[in-house]
Amino acid sequence: MIAFNQFSEELRHRLKHLPLPGISVQLKMAPPSRRVEIERNPNQTPRNSAVLICFFPKNGETHLIMIKRAVDETVHSGQIAFPGGKAEKEDDSLENTALRETFEEVGIQPQQIEIIGKLTDLYIPPSNYLVAPFVGILQEEPHITPNYEVDRALIIPLSDLMNQANCMEKTISVRSIQLQVPCYTLDGEIIWGASSMMLAELLEVLNLPQKSFT
Repeated sequence: MIAFNQFSEELRHRLKHLPLPGISVQLKMAPPSRRVEIERNPNQTPRNSAVLICFFPKNGETHLIMIKRAVDETVHSGQIAFPGGKAEKEDDSLENTALRETFEEVGIQPQQIEIIGKLTDLYIPPSNYLVAPFVGILQEEPHITPNYEVDRALIIPLSDLMNQANCMEKTISVRSIQLQVPCYTLDGEIIWGASSMMLAELLEVLNLPQKSFT
């Protein structure tokens, strides 16, 4: 088991000094239709948004935070995601967007979070968002208070994400359509789409082995 401080410093170094793996790695975990949509012609006027991939120590092990979105009428209803959302006029930067949305959705104060880098921006055709995935660390386990947009918070051990047995293809139902998608199964949930694509790039940044479904 890698100590949290060692993990966070290694991740910080890699994000700062090494080139990002980019869209080619993200696409390894993309639904088949998504690969076609992104490669064909991404929308030229997407809406800007940002998410936060946030790590912290718990019981001597590195964990990260994800959320299960509340069931509603939106495109990503009920799906697993990172805390985040669309940029607002009051945001000075997309980094501030990620921090603000994280505070609103799970109650973590921005001053508790150190941003150590970001992954490759990812275009999401169904919602027409261009997402900036920021990476941050906390020095201790946070007190999480989900808001009305969040069904529940997922606290995921990094070791579970690293376990290739948790990476597979599954058939899911999206608006009454059956899709076979590459995904991670973590904390009893299926993580697919944009979130799994970001996780794939994160694992590549960490130089960790992973499956490919392309």
